[in-house]
This record gives sequence, structure tokens and C-alpha cells, in this order.
Amino acid sequence: MSQVLDTPPPASARATTPAPGDADLADLAALAARHGLTVSGARPSLTQYVRQLWARRHFIAAFATAKLTAQYSRAKLGQVWQVMTPLLNAAVYYLIFGVLLQTRNGVPDYVPFLVTGVFIWTFTQSSILAGTRAISGNLGLVRALHFPRASLPISFCLQQLQQLLFSMAALIVILLAFGVPPAVSWVLAVPALILQFTFNAGVSLVMARLGAKTPDLAQLMPFVLRTWMYASGVMFSIDHILRTHTDLPGWVGTLLQANPAAVYIDLMRFALIDSFHASQLPPHVWALATGWALLAGVGGFIYFWKAEETYGRG
Repeated sequence: MSQVLDTPPPASARATTPAPGDADLADLAALAARHGLTVSGARPSLTQYVRQLWARRHFIAAFATAKLTAQYSRAKLGQVWQVMTPLLNAAVYYLIFGVLLQTRNGVPDYVPFLVTGVFIWTFTQSSILAGTRAISGNLGLVRALHFPRASLPISFCLQQLQQLLFSMAALIVILLAFGVPPAVSWVLAVPALILQFTFNAGVSLVMARLGAKTPDLAQLMPFVLRTWMYASGVMFSIDHILRTHTDLPGWVGTLLQANPAAVYIDLMRFALIDSFHASQLPPHVWALATGWALLAGVGGFIYFWKAEETYGRG
């Protein structure tokens, strides 16, 4: 009896079991369509995806605010660190670059110049770092709930924008303390920040998709961003470098001036600091800033959307 039970059926018997063919699959697909069934986690069309994202705009804003509130909840000074962190970074950069390396030479209002650069750069850096971990660091949320996954990197960028706005209050105090008077040009900070936010969100979406596939990318990004910072004129004036080092190849100057991080930093300096003149900006700076924002924002959004159905899957 045991031998009979343990003996597998002959190959001829197994071969009689038909495998589901194309006709059977087509019948199943038709049956699912007739009853309104769809593939779980399927990617919607781009238009539907945008509508779904807009419908969850309140979740995106609330999630960003909650993350910002919780960021320093265990620190005794709490939300004060939102302002103190970039200020301490600016103090360190002033000591090393402004005093020891003398990059302040030839740069009027160097302290406002430096602090503006540090604050604006921190906005881009923090947005990209948070975007890189947006999917890989929130797998529990991604696997438990159904929502447009682009909500996560966008909400992290919104969180960093909120943090920058807190820091801007300290920046205005520094500007006034160092004799920079209020001016109508300060209004230009609004479109500059909108363009920078669009650029940051687009790059964050790209990095979120890459980071979802390769979590180790989050360990590499701080080194990449540090290198990018040193080429973005955070601690020095690109215009002053190009005017005093005329032996530099022309393509080097073009790359430095077209660098998107440098473009947004210089736009904010032009808007807020009266000694930073339009002649120090790269040619067609607003067109350049808009182009980077559209390229990164639209391109990054489409790139992220194309892999929507893969996020959270092992």
C-alpha cells in the first residue's frame, strides 16, 4: 500500500493535464474586464496619475509637516535646530574658507553672501538626500497602503522647503544686521524658490526610483553632493573666480555658470543682497533656471511614474 501511494503518476498521465494557453488567458482577461477587475498595483496613465496625486495633496502637506515636527522632537532645543544647523554650517565655512582660505576677498557683504549660499544649498542637498531614501526607507508604508508613490519624494521636498522658510527668518535678521537694506528685489525670491523647489522635486523623484532599486545609493550620495557643493559657489563667488583666473578654459566657466545649484544660489543672492549685481549672474539666468526646473521636474516625474508598479516589491 505504501509503495502504491508513494509512486508518482507516469509521465503520460502528467502530460494530459493541459497548461493554460493564450486562449484561456484571453478568456480570463475578458472575464476580469467584464466585472471591472484590474491588475493589483498596475501603473495608471500619466493623466490619471497626476489626478490621483492632486487628490492627495492634503496628505502630502500633512505628511511633510508631521515629518518636520518629528525631526527634532527628541532634541531639547526642538525646532530651533531648523535654524541652528545651517547657521553652524555657515560659521564653519566662514572660518575655513572666508578666514583661512581668504575667499571673502573681493566679495562685498561676504557673511550675507555665504549664509544665503549655505541656506539655499542645504535646501537642494537635503531634498535630494531625503528623496533617495523616500521609497527604500518607507517600505512598510508603501506595501501597506495604495497611493501614488510620488507623494513620498514630493512630500520630503515640501518638508525641506518648510524648513528653509524657517531659516529665511534668521537670514533676514542677518541681512539687516550686516547693513543690507530691504528692497523691492526681495520679491524675486518667491519665483526663484518656486523654480528651485520644482528642480529639487524632479531630482528627488529620479533618486527615489534609483534608490528603490539600489538602497546603497543613499550611502554614496553624501560624497556626490559634497563634490557638487564645492563646484556651486556656496563659499566663493564664481564670477570673481572667472574674472581673476582668466587662464581657465572656457568650458570650465560655462559649466560653473550653468550649474543648476549655482544658478539658484546666485538668483537668491541677487534678490536679497543689494551689492550682488546683475552683472555677476550668468547670461539668461532666468531662462536657465526655468529650463533646469522644467527638465528636472517634468523629466523626473515621468521617469518615476514609469516604474510606479515596481515600488515596494521584493
